[in-house]
Amino acid sequence: MTASSTRRTTAAHHRLAAVGAIAVAGALVLTGCGDQTKDKDKASSSASTSSAPLAGKLPQAIKDKGVIKVGSDIAYAPVEFKDNSGKVVGIDPDLAAAMGKQLGVTFQFENGTFDALLTGLRSNRYDIAMSAMTDNKNRQEGVDPDTGKKVGEGVDFVDYLTAGVSIYTRKGDTENIKSWSDLCGKKLAVERGTVSEDLAKAETKKCTGGKKITIEAFDDDQQSQTRLRSGGADAASSDFPVAAYAVKTSGGGKDFEIVGDQVEAAPYGIAVSKEDTQLRDALQAAMNAVIKSGEYQKILDKWGAEDGAVTESAINGGK
Repeated sequence: MTASSTRRTTAAHHRLAAVGAIAVAGALVLTGCGDQTKDKDKASSSASTSSAPLAGKLPQAIKDKGVIKVGSDIAYAPVEFKDNSGKVVGIDPDLAAAMGKQLGVTFQFENGTFDALLTGLRSNRYDIAMSAMTDNKNRQEGVDPDTGKKVGEGVDFVDYLTAGVSIYTRKGDTENIKSWSDLCGKKLAVERGTVSEDLAKAETKKCTGGKKITIEAFDDDQQSQTRLRSGGADAASSDFPVAAYAVKTSGGGKDFEIVGDQVEAAPYGIAVSKEDTQLRDALQAAMNAVIKSGEYQKILDKWGAEDGAVTESAINGGK
């Protein structure tokens, strides 16, 4: 996703090639109540972290809790979403579970709107944000992409995938849209705070003859899809893996089609407070261990995201 400064994006910004079959995976955690339960939980988490190969890299407070709280917009299939049983599944939950084995902790996903995730991270509601978030300089530096002004503390990113942004329309009703410039005079549905919204705002400034892009921004991508499906918009835009998944699954593949090429390829990153350098480095070590083990590739293959694979996790690799 890509929000103005949270941006999910890109294809994998090229957005993950064809999307694979839905699989179930996710990390759930139960927190106890009462002193005895807390003592048991703490003992259990200590036993878990002591046997994990990279547990020693975590901050002591995280090891004691045995949990990493993850802020995520859990409505962005196939990156993160809830299956029919209500379980949190997708690329991010699977990768988080694999990292959890390396670190000896559970990644607990907590739902939030995409454009508020970094605010939740800054207020310590979450330990990290992992939500198909594009790593870019604006987010690293806490800059509003619309005004160019600093609006808050920046974050560090642990990069783990490459993605881009795509445009899609109703199937068989492309409105002659093949590129972003073709959106002038059209209505475009996007998720608020994403790179798709950023790109639309930038593109409409280039439109001539008074034909601007009418941008309709929604709280989540599912609402954007519904708007397009109902005929309320001419096109929609989201990260490629998400667009590809919607094209494959919505209406049994009869609702949408992707038009034009993916743009703005960039890394997805796990957002971490700049003050939490130890946690950041532990996450990078865990991601690299998952990549090296081969489990990373299996997860991406399962969700049809193999085209977005990286060979190594970087810190703040976004431009």
